[in-house]
Amino acid sequence: MNTPMAGGKLISVVDDDDSMRDALVALFRSIGYDTRGFASAEAFLACDDLERFSCTITDIQMPGMSGIELKQHLDERHSTMPVIMITARSDPELKERAISVGAAYFLRKPFETAMLVDCLEKTLEG
Repeated sequence: MNTPMAGGKLISVVDDDDSMRDALVALFRSIGYDTRGFASAEAFLACDDLERFSCTITDIQMPGMSGIELKQHLDERHSTMPVIMITARSDPELKERAISVGAAYFLRKPFETAMLVDCLEKTLEG
């Protein structure tokens, strides 16, 4: 397991797309965050140390549980962990749904890496 850096913040990346998940995990590790990737919302929710995570970045559209459903499950567990949602889908109502369930930020793919990093840093500051 990596040693937490960046102020001890542990970040999770939940995305069924292996290349996207691996790229985001590598990005956040490169700027000093301890980061773990999960191929599904179900795998993330099943991890033993869920309470250690400071923020989750999740794709919205995944097989099984969606990113929106993941946020709802975290809320049911009384988690205060912020969730940043990303998607390649262009449905206009998707952003409204994400914000209505409490997403800290909503980004459409493709997005600028710097924009995602800025969203993460603002989320962790707040």
